[in-house]
Amino acid sequence: MNSGWDVLLLDCRLATLGRNGEPHGAIERAALAWKDGVITYVGAQHDLPGPPERLAARIESADSAWITPGLIDCHTHLVFGGDRADEFDRRLNGASYEEIARAGGGILSSVRATREANEENLFAQSLPRARALLADGVTTIEIKSGYGLDLENELKMLRVARRISRELGIGVRTTLLAAHALPPEFNGRTDDYIDHLCADVLPAAAREGLADAVDAFCERIAFTPEQTRRVFAKAREFGLPVKLHADQLSDLGGAALAAEFGALSADHLEWTSDAGVRAMATAGTVAVLLPGAFYALRETKLPPIDALRAAGVPIAIATDLNPGTSPLLSLRLAMNMACTLFHMTPEEALRGATVNAARALGLADRGTLEVGKRADFVLWNIERPADLCYWIGGGLVRSVFAQGRAQDAAIRNRS
Repeated sequence: MNSGWDVLLLDCRLATLGRNGEPHGAIERAALAWKDGVITYVGAQHDLPGPPERLAARIESADSAWITPGLIDCHTHLVFGGDRADEFDRRLNGASYEEIARAGGGILSSVRATREANEENLFAQSLPRARALLADGVTTIEIKSGYGLDLENELKMLRVARRISRELGIGVRTTLLAAHALPPEFNGRTDDYIDHLCADVLPAAAREGLADAVDAFCERIAFTPEQTRRVFAKAREFGLPVKLHADQLSDLGGAALAAEFGALSADHLEWTSDAGVRAMATAGTVAVLLPGAFYALRETKLPPIDALRAAGVPIAIATDLNPGTSPLLSLRLAMNMACTLFHMTPEEALRGATVNAARALGLADRGTLEVGKRADFVLWNIERPADLCYWIGGGLVRSVFAQGRAQDAAIRNRS
């Protein structure tokens, strides 16, 4: 037996999300193989380069299961202390997001709880949320800081995010979001806080290798475009790519600002102008839409979906998992919301949670089923790829693989 490949899966139906001319990049009666965590064959079973028993150390049947790339949640705030269920109640009784934030709730409420948690406790609170995403088919998660807002606690959050990756064996990309809100000790001194962030927090995160990117919240209740530029200029000094919470509550030109710095992504975008869309298209910046926050906040201003499509801006979908405005533990549900609330097609939503989400994180090694890509994929109990958006909830995952390793045990250990 020639054991050139580690595993060969036969009897597959593949939604490769590649460019083979078929919807979803579909290949029926297909085979999938991998070695050392990397895909080595994707294609029709009858095109295999020899008898299966001579190609792989282990041969298995997928029993006609549909297989997609592992889902990628490219915008989360998964690491945090406590919760903000009380704010959910307050919003339902008429308080706005801005009113809650200005009264000391919102992000600052999570800052207090996160600062009070030691690293071990913060990890224990956050790990079950990552397991829930994994059980939903997610094999790569972006995790932001932003609930520490000082040197010690921002680095603590990033270390916890790195530890989640090691614990679960999945991809985690960390984003420094120290420019998330003004901490109470800097009340009335916003520029001084930006000085501290640029002089102390960002350089420390870069030196310790804890941040893969830098983000900011450019909004009336957070930081101005000029303050955001200062943060992004410092990130550029350290060679770190940037992302931006842009135009969620108003149009401050955030999308165009993100494009000015060649940002990987601009996220939210409900109020983005046509000029912002054009700037993103020119810069190659991905639009990350966050229907969970739109839903939880009962927003009515839709992101400019048609303009993004017309300009050819790649559209990604993410949960925005956070304790206040999107306590969403299912990327599949975010995909459904993208279809029902934002009028996207099921194929657009699936591409938004795979290939375009990978691009939003600057990752070229995942997001599609192609030879040379990471062997991150999911076997689903579905009849067609659109079912991933059609079914609202429910356990559709048969098995999840990250770098060629089955994650079933990690999923079963959910707590």
